[in-house]
Amino acid sequence: MAITELYSGTEAVGVTEHSLTTDTAGPDADTTDGVFQVFLDLSDMVATDQLQIRIYEKVRSADTQRVVYEAILMDVQAQPIWVSPSLVLMHGWDVTCDALAGTITVLWSIRQVA
Repeated sequence: MAITELYSGTEAVGVTEHSLTTDTAGPDADTTDGVFQVFLDLSDMVATDQLQIRIYEKVRSADTQRVVYEAILMDVQAQPIWVSPSLVLMHGWDVTCDALAGTITVLWSIRQVA
């Protein structure tokens, strides 16, 4: 399978958790099966900014969606491109961002690697 960009966009992320799969308030539930990796351009972050990144998934399709990976980034990023680990997702997953402090313009790409 070729690597594809499944979702991409830009958002001024504030205190509302924002879904990167639907480009709306989240979390939402995507059921596309695959191995995914998230790329974020965080060059807009400044001192005192805090960005929370969450990846959600269900263990089984009928189960409750829960956080399977979380990162909190603070201040100016020395390496402004953030990359998630590759995760096997399928039953109802989402990637969200919200600003715990500040408003941060985030550019994103969710790539399907398998």
